[in-house]
Amino acid sequence: MTQFVRHFLLALQFFTRIPVTGWLADWVGFSPAMLRASAAHFPGVGWIVGGLTAAVFWGLLLLLPPVPAAPWVAAIASTVFGVLLTGAFHEDGLADLADGLGGSMDRERALEIMKDSRIGSYGAIALVLALLAKVALLALLAQTNAWLAVVALFAAHVTSRTVPLLVIRTLPHVGDTPQSKSKPLAESIGNAGLAAGLLWWALAMALVVWLLPDALWAQAVLGALIGLAWMWRLLQRRLQGFTGDGLGATQQVSEVMFYMGLALALT
Repeated sequence: MTQFVRHFLLALQFFTRIPVTGWLADWVGFSPAMLRASAAHFPGVGWIVGGLTAAVFWGLLLLLPPVPAAPWVAAIASTVFGVLLTGAFHEDGLADLADGLGGSMDRERALEIMKDSRIGSYGAIALVLALLAKVALLALLAQTNAWLAVVALFAAHVTSRTVPLLVIRTLPHVGDTPQSKSKPLAESIGNAGLAAGLLWWALAMALVVWLLPDALWAQAVLGALIGLAWMWRLLQRRLQGFTGDGLGATQQVSEVMFYMGLALALT
């Protein structure tokens, strides 16, 4: 249990701006092996990020006047909060991957572009479209059922941090491995790590089904899996493997597709 908590806190430290510092950081410790083990807790980080972001969304819906613009304001503000909470970690991966794959059809050149910290036109377009899609879909869900949108926000964050584990499991890590920040983190994941990640996800889905048993959560998960399948095929075909940026992009696409699947199910 001690190792479980330490690995979870290490994942929280790596993927969010939540401070794990001082004596707590000393207790958690660090090693490449621990960082690899922390990959199992990606969905657990989704519990924290999704829960806090959903709380901001719900709080604003309660505080704002009941006008049509309220869900839009709440969706924008909660999205901004989520970006600040994570340091735009996954959004940065989406932008870098879009720049790399959009900038060159050559695999090696694409990987080189992805290491450039500057954002290009493809990355900017991908970021704008992803953020607009999140805000619009959250506003749509909130206008249909405010509590559904809040619960979906939590579930989407957990689910979208679970599906990258399947990418890690089934594709090799590629790129400049000696200098890659994702190499020690996501080089591979074993059966126990994958099982732990799926347990985080299963507990989250059990909670949302208990909160809203009549919601069509299967369709939402199907949407996330479609996003995963598209990203997996893209990474396999263009890069013959994954990078840290590819994992971040997979999270972003799967989150958007979770909302899309749920929104389409409402019809």
